[in-house]
Amino acid sequence: MKDTSGELNWFTSSYSNGEGSCVEFAATPEGSAKVRDTKDRGVGTHSFTQAGWSTFVQSVKAGDFDVRA
Repeated sequence: MKDTSGELNWFTSSYSNGEGSCVEFAATPEGSAKVRDTKDRGVGTHSFTQAGWSTFVQSVKAGDFDVRA
């Protein structure tokens, strides 16, 4: 899905629950990353540097953000 300016290709997270509770990701031409809420795209985006995004993804894969009961 492209944003309203037509510059970015947005991809929905593969972990989406199918009920709209998910995020979308887009890589920028500069190599950074943008993330937005699928349910409320107009709110804006979170921007990450390439290094910041890489660190975030590695942390997610390592389970650093898992909720523990």
